[in-house]
Amino acid sequence: MFSLALSTLRHRRAAFAGAFVALFCAAALVTACGMLMDTGLRGKVAPERYAGTPVVVAGDPQSHFLKDKGDGEFKRKSKPNTARAWIPESTAARLRAVPGVRTIVTEVSFPVMVPGAGAVEGHGWESAALTPFTLKAGRAPAGPDEIVVDASAGRPVGAKVNVLTSLGAGTYRVVGVTAQRLDNQTVMFFATAEARRIAGHAGKVSAIGVWPASADATAATATAVRNAVRESGATVQTGKDRGRVEFLGSDSGRVKLISMGAALGGTSLIVALLAVVGTFGLAIQQREREMALLRAIAATPRQLRQMIGKEALLVGLGATIPGAVTGLLLGSWLHGAFADLDAIPANLPLVVGPFAPIVAITVTVAAAWLAARISARRVARLRPVEALGEAALAPARTPWTRVVAGVVVFAGAVVLTFVLRGIHSEAGSGPLTPLTALLYATSIGLLGPVLARVTVGLVALPLRAVGGVGGLAAANLNTGARRLAAVITPLTLMIALASTLLFAQTTVKGAADSQAQAGNVADFILGPAVPAPAAESVRRVPGVRAVTEILHSRVRSTNSPYSVQGVTPAGLNLTMDLDVRSGSLAEFGDGTMAVRENLGLKVGDKKSFSMADGTPVTLRVVAVYKRGLGFGDFTLPHALVAAHVDVPMGTVLVSAPGVNRDALSKATAAFPGLNVQERATAPDKADGGTAVNYLSLALIVAFAAISMVNTLAMAIAGRVRELALLRLAGATKRQVLRTLSLETWAVTLIAAVLGTAIALVTLTAFSAGMTGSAMPHIPPAGYAGIIGGSALLALLATTVPARAALRSAPAGVIAARE
Repeated sequence: MFSLALSTLRHRRAAFAGAFVALFCAAALVTACGMLMDTGLRGKVAPERYAGTPVVVAGDPQSHFLKDKGDGEFKRKSKPNTARAWIPESTAARLRAVPGVRTIVTEVSFPVMVPGAGAVEGHGWESAALTPFTLKAGRAPAGPDEIVVDASAGRPVGAKVNVLTSLGAGTYRVVGVTAQRLDNQTVMFFATAEARRIAGHAGKVSAIGVWPASADATAATATAVRNAVRESGATVQTGKDRGRVEFLGSDSGRVKLISMGAALGGTSLIVALLAVVGTFGLAIQQREREMALLRAIAATPRQLRQMIGKEALLVGLGATIPGAVTGLLLGSWLHGAFADLDAIPANLPLVVGPFAPIVAITVTVAAAWLAARISARRVARLRPVEALGEAALAPARTPWTRVVAGVVVFAGAVVLTFVLRGIHSEAGSGPLTPLTALLYATSIGLLGPVLARVTVGLVALPLRAVGGVGGLAAANLNTGARRLAAVITPLTLMIALASTLLFAQTTVKGAADSQAQAGNVADFILGPAVPAPAAESVRRVPGVRAVTEILHSRVRSTNSPYSVQGVTPAGLNLTMDLDVRSGSLAEFGDGTMAVRENLGLKVGDKKSFSMADGTPVTLRVVAVYKRGLGFGDFTLPHALVAAHVDVPMGTVLVSAPGVNRDALSKATAAFPGLNVQERATAPDKADGGTAVNYLSLALIVAFAAISMVNTLAMAIAGRVRELALLRLAGATKRQVLRTLSLETWAVTLIAAVLGTAIALVTLTAFSAGMTGSAMPHIPPAGYAGIIGGSALLALLATTVPARAALRSAPAGVIAARE
């Protein structure tokens, strides 16, 4: 059977071209996603500022939880923090007493804003030895108004620099310039006392560098240091692991890569399986006469299945190997795109290894083999005489097993729809939403022949009434239900997936924007990074009724992360309307919190979670509000959030009816980089996360579109003899093309209705769970673009191969070997 399979592939290249393209694209996308996952699992960020320090002691970059598994056992979970954890400065004295330790250097790190340069990492000069930094010009800072800049700053000794910190604005004089610069960060050094004042963590340091007595004793010294700081909350890092505590976003970036790679790869694999089943099914339909002849000359069902399986393996290997190579390039591009969108650190290197290509080739070839075996079930089980009859006349009935499978899958999609209505977090609804749409699309594929017979009859009626090529198109539609089912499925899948993924984003964003606009009742907005003294200066402006300082952060409990806003309680009702449904914000203050509805919390409950730096807290709920998408899951006291974030500067809402904007601008003139905007003209926030989601969406939809075009082109290629017969019967090329175009428009209409129905049902459940409203936000232009783009692709995928087929002489095509 192997030689027969090889011979079939050699003489039927066109029949297997569609499967080849689908498998090639699947292997490329799965390889790329596998590379992202591999980078998330094994990638490490190399240290820069700590490059010269053998051992680094710092706060734990992760929060740790014990999750009750329900059977008396607990599972330990660790999640990356989003802010730096500080450790007691007294730890340094303890480490100096550890045998084998030669030198100890402490460090404090804090972000500062420099007009024209953006965010800069500030440090005390004593920590310059960690890299080490040396002076190219000038001297070390000694006074409170002196700084040393790195070689990338381009500022000479004696220059004055305006610096904005969480304590306010200041002007510093450059007294030194380093000889070194770092690739991924800009640093600025202050005098030791000034650095500790700006950092605002009295008695604490961000890291401690440790040098062993000899270079070959690093491992032993690190072990001794770990023993010394055990149970203190500090961690000890060596080698490349030092980058984890230097670049705090590296751990969260790796987690994002794992989740994005898994979601993209899993969805792509399901789409690939559906596409390959469709293409193999169509290819086998076009070869039914050949299969029937093989059965008639005594080929057993097992031999047919083996032949088709071997064909799938050969096509799979031939397609997936170059596909996996292409996937290496795609993975590199995706990694760079995610880094450009700030979804991952730019200095987290891509891991390129054999794992991703091998897995992609294995699972894609396995999917091809499974798809081929599924597609061959019906024809392989027929008796020889029945097989010839089946080939001559397509069966009127769909196998009952396929119908039952379609009903079961549809029932599963309905169950997921009801589950989706009850999910109120993006972490839960994110993977479930496309899965629900995919299950509906899968049921459409399984029930395709039945649906095609029902729907084709409806769309054929107006075509039959037109007559001429319209009547011919109607006749083709009615007699080709099985072929049309294979074409309708990928087109439906593309429309359903594109609509679901795109409009899930617009639904959440639309609801969030609406809630934020309705809940912001202030007159002015200050930003982007407002220090506390600037807010205090605004409070002193005559006519200002309330000033609310806002910090945004994320916290985490055992089971879920939460978005939070930290707000100053005084006058909150004059600047922000959270739409409180129970409780009151009158009690909001230290030790309390407000939460959005549908989190399972009520007034009086106590909630424990970890702040952004891993510090555990427990707060009492005093209010439950509705506008969580616009303002966050939790609303916490500003002082609490400010103490546990790296940059305690955020936006400020000002209630000042009758006050001129110029008065507020004058009050904040001493703080460089601040903007005063009237509420109605405040710009939207840039959202890199949404851009990442759109990029992922584009990849999946592009794959679905390729599968759709591929299937349509295969369908036309299988009708070459039919088109030639029409020409011999007197039809012109133009009439044949018009007939095919009408068929395509009819198929597109059916797929548009089915795909829209799938998307609408899924999005309605998603919207009900996420926004509380069963009305998803579907921009008309976006929907028109999806339907119009799908129709255009379908038309091109039909007419381009048809025009190519019509160039050959009809008689020659009929006389040629099939």
